[in-house]
Amino acid sequence: MRDRGNRFLPADQLGTHKAKRNFLRASMRSDEPRDIAFQRVILSIPAGKVSTYGRVAAAAGYPRLHRAVARLLRTDPHLLPWHRVIGAGGQIKLRGAAAQEQRRLLRMEGVRLSGERVDMDKYEHALRPWEL
Repeated sequence: MRDRGNRFLPADQLGTHKAKRNFLRASMRSDEPRDIAFQRVILSIPAGKVSTYGRVAAAAGYPRLHRAVARLLRTDPHLLPWHRVIGAGGQIKLRGAAAQEQRRLLRMEGVRLSGERVDMDKYEHALRPWEL
């Protein structure tokens, strides 16, 4: 059987491939309880601190849905401190003007970047889901 990339998949991998694809599709759809959980975690990140998409998702109780955090921040950027959520390892994952704006907002809050990365040892906020 073929997948969308026109590659042949062995029968034992077909089920896993479909499950992964369905999981990724589900993570990109809006889900009110999940999005509220993400919002609460993002709002708990104080000024001058950052966290990653993956850690926000895990603290909200959805450890594999970092893409859903990114989707939420794209759809509601003015309601949340979106600039405090960055990629793993301190990377700014946005491109162009959005990346420049994120760097500017972080600098305004006192977060310093080393090249293109935030020093996670110094600026990462330890998320505690039980405090939310």
